[in-house]
Amino acid sequence: MQNVLDLIGATPLVAVTRFDTGPCRLFLKLESHNPSGSIKDRPARAMIEAAEAVGRLQPGGTIVEATAGNTGLGLAFVGARKGYRTMLVVPDKMAREKILHARAMGAEIVVTRSDVGKGHPDYYQDLAQAIADKTPGALYINQFENPANPLAHERATGPEILRQMDGKVDAVVVGVGSGGTLTGIGRFMKRNSPQTKMVLADPLGSVLAPYVRDGVMIDAGSWAVEGIGEDFIPPNADLSLLSAAYSVTDQESFAAARELLAKEGIFGGSSSGTLLAAALRYCRAQSVPKRVVSLVCDSGAKYLSKVFNDAFLAQEGWHGAARTGTVRDLVANPLASGLAIAVRPDDNLRTAFSRMRTADVSQLPVVEGERLVGLVDESDILAALTQAPGDARVFASPVRDVMVTRLETISADAPIRDLLPLFRKDFVAIVMDGDAFLGLVTRIDLINHFRIAMQ
Repeated sequence: MQNVLDLIGATPLVAVTRFDTGPCRLFLKLESHNPSGSIKDRPARAMIEAAEAVGRLQPGGTIVEATAGNTGLGLAFVGARKGYRTMLVVPDKMAREKILHARAMGAEIVVTRSDVGKGHPDYYQDLAQAIADKTPGALYINQFENPANPLAHERATGPEILRQMDGKVDAVVVGVGSGGTLTGIGRFMKRNSPQTKMVLADPLGSVLAPYVRDGVMIDAGSWAVEGIGEDFIPPNADLSLLSAAYSVTDQESFAAARELLAKEGIFGGSSSGTLLAAALRYCRAQSVPKRVVSLVCDSGAKYLSKVFNDAFLAQEGWHGAARTGTVRDLVANPLASGLAIAVRPDDNLRTAFSRMRTADVSQLPVVEGERLVGLVDESDILAALTQAPGDARVFASPVRDVMVTRLETISADAPIRDLLPLFRKDFVAIVMDGDAFLGLVTRIDLINHFRIAMQ
């Protein structure tokens, strides 16, 4: 290869062998093997080079885009290689890994609200357009309407699939974010393999699958899966190409992605889980053998803090435990699970501070075995430091010297309403299961409990 951009495309296709696929054979195209880790490298390069060809993007110019992550990463990757400034407007539900990845490639990130729709000034597409309008030399790429987006898949992704499958493809299962993948592959298959059905995998809450199935535009809900699903029909999405559509819950999507790694050793992200779950439903519903292709849209490395984080699943109520209506339900990281972040009384303050910073918490339980002996928070460490300013030995002091030992505890079997008096006193709820320490509950945990209950 002459440069890293030449590594885009020509991704491998692999058979799924450890899932129940009914009478079908299921194959996954590993788009996670593209240089920045996702299928979006393909349209990113195509859209930039199309703009260059007609003079809409000049040397030293600025690329502006609204993105749920991967298109932005692709644009940052290609843009950096070509010497452009890249500004990305992203919704606030975007995985932290994607933001850090984009910043590492030099992109400037503007985080905006994910709870508003088109026409609102804070909606990510409207905000991106406004930024481009006021930035000299800037181009709003607009993946949702840019014809070079589907063309990238029509010219490359579709032909690759048909060639790799020896010309025999009965169905392709895709998601829709901007619509480029569906429309590009769908147009190619319609001309060159007309028997191939296009099938939509859509997060539950998105308007797309209900519209395809019933012709009805519902009010959009919310979903945790990133990159696919929409609250409108993107201009680039030719939904007439679809033969079937499946709505997939976040919980099913995350579970499928984790199972894909455990069973097949394939490390895909949340949208890959959605596509796999829908593809398996499609395959199992068939009465005759078919050859089905879907995509691993991006790498699971972009979702370690969500899809592959047991604590996140617990916070979403997806850990499978029955709800009891007690304080026990709110302990997302029980000590016995190994997920709780804690220190021992003989650990030093440097260790305590490091664990607080890494876990983004302000207090830690101090435990000996299953026994809770104290609580240390950031104010305790700060007080020790200010009492001996400039003395590096303070960080070497044991936690037992500063921890609080008079603790307000609550039974794990107490009703949830009993937390409120503790929070009014500005306490953290220290939850005990009999004589054993179970875990901590904070105000955020209680708010999250109410959020889940309202869904």
